[in-house]
Amino acid sequence: MLTRPLSTRPALAAGFFLSVLAIACAQSKVPPTDAPTATAAAPAAATASAPAAATDGTPTAPPADAPTQGKVIQGRVDPYSYEPKDDGLQINLRKVFEGLGPVATEWYQHVLTLSNPFFEGRLPASRGSIIAGEYIEFYFKQSGLEPAFPPPADTKGLDPTIVAASSEGAMQPPTSPSPHPEWTNWRQPFDVAGGGAKVLSASASWNANAEAAQQLKARSGFAALGNSGSGKVTAPLAFAGYAIDEGQDGYSSFGEQVEDFTGRIVLFFRYEPLDEDGRSRWVDRRFSPYAAIAPKMESLIARKPAAIVMVNPPGARDGRRQLENSESSRFGARLDVPVIQLSTEEADKIVQAADPQGRSLLDLRKLCDEGSLKPMMLRDDVTLTIETQMSDGVIHTDNIGGVLRGKGALADQWVIIGAHYDHVGFGDYGADPSNRGKLHPGADDNASGTAAMLCTVKALADRYRADDAPAELRSVLFMAFSAEEVGLDGSAHWTRNPTLRNDQVQAMINLDMVGRMRGAELAVGGTGSAKDFMAFLTPIFTESGLTIRADPSGRGPSDHASFYRAGIPVLFLFTGTHNDYHKPSDRGFTVNPQGAARVVALTEALAMGLASRSDKLEFQSTDNVATSGRRSGARVRLGVMPGYGEAGVEGVRVDGVSADTAAADAGIKEGDVLVGWNGTQLTGPAEMMERLREHKPGDEVKITLKRGDATMDVQVTLRAAKSE
Repeated sequence: MLTRPLSTRPALAAGFFLSVLAIACAQSKVPPTDAPTATAAAPAAATASAPAAATDGTPTAPPADAPTQGKVIQGRVDPYSYEPKDDGLQINLRKVFEGLGPVATEWYQHVLTLSNPFFEGRLPASRGSIIAGEYIEFYFKQSGLEPAFPPPADTKGLDPTIVAASSEGAMQPPTSPSPHPEWTNWRQPFDVAGGGAKVLSASASWNANAEAAQQLKARSGFAALGNSGSGKVTAPLAFAGYAIDEGQDGYSSFGEQVEDFTGRIVLFFRYEPLDEDGRSRWVDRRFSPYAAIAPKMESLIARKPAAIVMVNPPGARDGRRQLENSESSRFGARLDVPVIQLSTEEADKIVQAADPQGRSLLDLRKLCDEGSLKPMMLRDDVTLTIETQMSDGVIHTDNIGGVLRGKGALADQWVIIGAHYDHVGFGDYGADPSNRGKLHPGADDNASGTAAMLCTVKALADRYRADDAPAELRSVLFMAFSAEEVGLDGSAHWTRNPTLRNDQVQAMINLDMVGRMRGAELAVGGTGSAKDFMAFLTPIFTESGLTIRADPSGRGPSDHASFYRAGIPVLFLFTGTHNDYHKPSDRGFTVNPQGAARVVALTEALAMGLASRSDKLEFQSTDNVATSGRRSGARVRLGVMPGYGEAGVEGVRVDGVSADTAAADAGIKEGDVLVGWNGTQLTGPAEMMERLREHKPGDEVKITLKRGDATMDVQVTLRAAKSE
């Protein structure tokens, strides 16, 4: 472990060089984590011939008489004997990593690789995620593991008749024997619901009086929105103002009769009536609920338009000025017609050409602000052409699994060790909106846990094959989960489509964000998820030499929660959060290899203890224990555990409600499906996290939910994220 606090680690901009320097500095103070005893002395970080280092461990500066200009020496160089003299000024990386030890070195290599920009932030189904899966599979094979999943036709797991679910959602041990399928696949494919449609292609152009069409530029002139359908439309325009059915003080954008926009592309304003300064006429700060876009879309689609065009009203002071994208604009359910947003500038050109009176967009806005302009048809000889091709909004991704076979009578009993390998890509979801479009490397979250799992694979494989290995050992199923960041979907998929019976599984160990150990301290969750668990765990914890924060709760913000809900004892290893969480700054040179090696050593000890223990652990519920909120980066928490949904079904299914939280106060129950947030549709857990980031403690929100066949609204007063 590093003895210095993280505030003294190298600045992020300094890069890999300074990170290694920091490790070298620590070497003179901290024993190597791979030493046989905790008190063994660490080797020096520099070579014996190196000059004395400064007190902070950095190399000394060059002597005052060192040349300030380069030197050219002409002559032949023999490549077999050329060996310049060591001046002692460079960092000896070989010594640094020899001092760290083989486990820390291997772990660090995995973290730097998986968090490299080449892996694109490992967004599920992205190219980077696919090659990350190949990387994990390669190292599973290198360690001699076997594939963990049945052939593709059977990858959904055991027959449902073999694994039953109780009313509480926990799988119950069946009476029939294990079918022991022939496992030949390294991957368990699954689909993620609520991923949102992606724009495969989009174009827009307009013309007037049959003149040459004027093409609009994507991302600056127009953008396809996330609830758009696919199609191609050429049609004249209709104008629908703010498209508000019923607003404040009897305001309505529509007439007494229901308008019919058949054969027209309807254009409408975002937000709500504005005053002369461009601020809302109805509220003092920003906009009222009448500005919600989803109800506007519903009102327009009921009037049968060929396509829908949204535009920000000119002069709006409190609104967004830039165009939305498909990720930020899932305004309600997917529609059957193309839906785009025009820039205010392009919309103004089109409106001035199409309005019979030649009025500007600002002229029309002022009339709509007063409520004196109702929907109108614009000139027939000015047409807009829109073509959109959207994806189905379903993410296709894989869990990666490998098996280390046990031996003796325990060989058909199992320990599961897992870590999620996905991250948030370029910040399109699950990250601060201000960082959208920026690469999020995800070094600690969760290249660190994936790397720790790969190191544990190697360590356990060596232990299992050693001559002095116990004669009775459970098999180990290693799994790298995908789609954890969007709602624990990979782990939930396995627990709903298991390849093992519940009564075969001893426990699950989850490694998530284990790369930032500080003060030799580690949190371990789930210590109360089996009867008398602490009696078994305490000697192992004590032997580790670490300070262990033993949290009894089996729920929490990571994949172990899926196994806990399935009735399996769990352990969740976690070195803590930090300011780089879900930010572009979570990079490979910010982690602590020495601390991670101690996490790997503890994981190995826990796994060996669980694998060789003669009796099986008995699951125990910890639902009466308050849990900490998901590491969402939000100031508030709701208190629900998002669940895995079916492909094509939008919303957030509630797989659990934590005690003493905002959700519990509001009466939200397990099994509910959250479908709306303050009038805007929720497409999935990632969008719910985005909404939470917009609020502060004490804010009241209206959540729409489905409970069975009923749909209802509940008022929720949000609580602080760190209230425990």
